[in-house]
Amino acid sequence: MADNTRAWMEELLAEMEERRKSVEAGGGPERIQKQHQAGKMTARERIAYLLDEGSFVELQPFAEHLETGLMEGVEAPADGVITGYGRLQGRKVCVFSQDFTVLGGSLGKMHGRKIALLMDLAAKIGAPLIGLNDSAGARIQEGVDSLSGYGEVFYRNAIYSGVVPQISAILGPCAGGAVYSPAMTDFVLMSKGSSYMFITGPEVIKSVTREEVSFEELGGADVHNIQSGVAHLEAEGDAAVLDLIQRLVSYLPQSAKERPPLQENGDPKDRTTPELMDLVHPDPKRPYSMHKVLETLLDNGEFLEVHPQFARNILVGFGRLGGHSVGIVANNPRFMAGALDINASDKAARFIRTCDCFNVPILTLVDVTGFLPGVAQEHAGIIRHGAKMLYAYAEASVPKITLITRKAYGGAYLAMNSRDMGADVVLAWPTSAVAVMGAEGAANIVYRKEIQHSPDPAATRAAKIAEYRKTFDNPYIAAGRGYIDDVIDPADTRRLLIGHLEMLSTKAENRPFKKHGNIPL
Repeated sequence: MADNTRAWMEELLAEMEERRKSVEAGGGPERIQKQHQAGKMTARERIAYLLDEGSFVELQPFAEHLETGLMEGVEAPADGVITGYGRLQGRKVCVFSQDFTVLGGSLGKMHGRKIALLMDLAAKIGAPLIGLNDSAGARIQEGVDSLSGYGEVFYRNAIYSGVVPQISAILGPCAGGAVYSPAMTDFVLMSKGSSYMFITGPEVIKSVTREEVSFEELGGADVHNIQSGVAHLEAEGDAAVLDLIQRLVSYLPQSAKERPPLQENGDPKDRTTPELMDLVHPDPKRPYSMHKVLETLLDNGEFLEVHPQFARNILVGFGRLGGHSVGIVANNPRFMAGALDINASDKAARFIRTCDCFNVPILTLVDVTGFLPGVAQEHAGIIRHGAKMLYAYAEASVPKITLITRKAYGGAYLAMNSRDMGADVVLAWPTSAVAVMGAEGAANIVYRKEIQHSPDPAATRAAKIAEYRKTFDNPYIAAGRGYIDDVIDPADTRRLLIGHLEMLSTKAENRPFKKHGNIPL
């Protein structure tokens, strides 16, 4: 009897393993070969590369599509998506990976439900959700059921926003309604040359508008990283994108209930930064490299810039100070003199809110002339977009430190997290100037009559500019009013920033009760 039971069990186990092998084979050798010929990994290879070796646990491998209508008799192993959990650098994460070898990775009802259930799990256990997207879009054969599958995913993208980090990698096509799930996640990464995102494809556009455009020109990685701002990062090929995800996750906590992990890296906390004295020239018209400033201040010079090619007049990204993760927002004087425009405001506001969601302190470096003037900017809504940045800083309750390196003029001074907008600590270098506007513009207004009635208007104007600059174009009036906590030696900047950051680690802030605010979208 025991032998019969054992034989029966072995038969069942053999069937189970046979079924599992069939699922793991995806769309079969030919389609896998095509995937490789396109320079792409398969869905399972991507998971294996991303996660710690042997740590992935698959969920629902035997899920099957709805056997209705046009899908009768169609084989779709795992219904075209692999879902599960594992470890990334020792930390728990949930991952789904769409399998392009199975019906082009198209999303049907069960495909969408698998992703939705994984999202529920990520929220319950408090783990980042990583989506590896490679899909032809909605599965037309399933009709409205496929749209329902998308709805389940979109709903959870919104509900779990700010609960756990959500990261999307676009590693192939992502078209139609499929684009909206990544767009609602915290970070979107794209592989150059092998991925694209658009709502309507080239053929539809040609038939409606008569415009002819290629897939790459319409929605390639460069388009979304440089022009639209939909994507945050790009890299050459699957492996490089997955490497970026590993770096990105290292700066983030598991969930909104935790803080980012402390990462000791050997860079002394009391390291001085005398090179900053030569780097930033007191002349406000002379540009300098804000990237070099950040590399000097941050642990081991490591700065993971987010949106590096979009709205280059402002920099955002992650670094560490004394092993602690910090989010950086900094004007870039090498582009548009660091002025804030519509795209820069959107870019910064979104990043500030992301940091606040996940308990990442914000360091703001200020060198700003103001909001970019112009009819085009006004008509396109710079007021509304600039207000997003003000709103984001005011709303953020994480530790906020502001360092004024040079200019801080007008409303842009406030938008770059002034004391009145909620900065916990405001520091300034002796090269800085805080005022309503620059000396030249201010002198033209304040001393207009004296200049006009002077026998030598040019000489009088020059004298008044020099007088205004000496009186107002410095940090000491603002410091005298309590808007700046200290004017510091650039050489001491790193040490002081780390000290203030550690002091603020116990920050607690009570806000008025509300259902949610109403950001000026």
